[in-house]
Amino acid sequence: MKKNGMDRIQDDIVQEDRIAVVIPSYRVTRHIANVVARMPALVWRIYIVDDACPDASGKFAEETLHDPRIRVLYHAENQGVGGAVMTGYRAAIEDGAEVIVKIDGDDQMDPGLIQQFIDPILAGEADYTKGNRFFDLEEIRAMPGIRLFGNAVLSFMAKFSTGYWDLFDPTNGYTAIHADIARHLPFDRISKRYFFETDILFRLNTLRAVVVDVPMDAKYGDEVSNLKISKVAGEFLVKHIRNFGKRIFYNYYLRDMSVASVELPIGLFLFVFGVVFGGYHWIKSAEAGIATPAGTVMLAALPILVGLQMILAFVGHDVMSVPRRPRHGRRSAPRHAASTGIRSKP
Repeated sequence: MKKNGMDRIQDDIVQEDRIAVVIPSYRVTRHIANVVARMPALVWRIYIVDDACPDASGKFAEETLHDPRIRVLYHAENQGVGGAVMTGYRAAIEDGAEVIVKIDGDDQMDPGLIQQFIDPILAGEADYTKGNRFFDLEEIRAMPGIRLFGNAVLSFMAKFSTGYWDLFDPTNGYTAIHADIARHLPFDRISKRYFFETDILFRLNTLRAVVVDVPMDAKYGDEVSNLKISKVAGEFLVKHIRNFGKRIFYNYYLRDMSVASVELPIGLFLFVFGVVFGGYHWIKSAEAGIATPAGTVMLAALPILVGLQMILAFVGHDVMSVPRRPRHGRRSAPRHAASTGIRSKP
């Protein structure tokens, strides 16, 4: 059958794109074959990262999977999902990939969705895309209640620490990133364990990268998740607070200053002063058995109200500051023009 013009254009696009897929591999030997078998033809290369897997999933892939796109990478010591993904990123960048997709090897993520993850990036609408299992209210019924609650709490904390107020489901591991953005990530400083997905969002915000959620269904098979919300909640809270402080310093004081840079410290000072001043005098009055004077109450209440207003104004400014302009070039940009600084693909 003769192809029309749009079909030929689509074929050219597929041929010139280098879509790489990184699959962290740890105890997924019985699932990895099915994951690779469902990998769409648009994928250029598949990086299976054996993260010191005790059941030798990397060797299994080399010996039994005959897809010519596969390249197996090995870790001598287990580095966690973050370390495995960073190894895959490095290899894909060195080989000249344009977009790097990360999916898990436990067969809970549908490789057929890869097109939906890379389209916003290739269209120049996003630098990084991630899955969101909360988009369809009917589908999230498939998610276990404890995971639903845990992800909701983690999503709320992530909004503060990453600065991406319009995103949800921060621990979702189905992601895609443009190689031009990935090469600017501090690979050695990104969290290597369960905090990886959220930590990389924080790093992306410091790069002012545009991140877009991609709706996907929640899927749970017979795999047992190693992420226990009750065990990591405290660790995650500390890391969220740390990243929040770093992000505020980088974005509002080191790189730029605005009215929001003044609102936050003054608002915090007034709020804390009002609480401490009011609390101290309330305790003293209670011990003396007398009513707190109205003037003292006003001196405590006014700083609290003004401080809270200034803090909310800062949060409003932060919400409006979510990155909107992608850092990498649009697909329509000339690939071979010297003025663009973009190297043509061999």
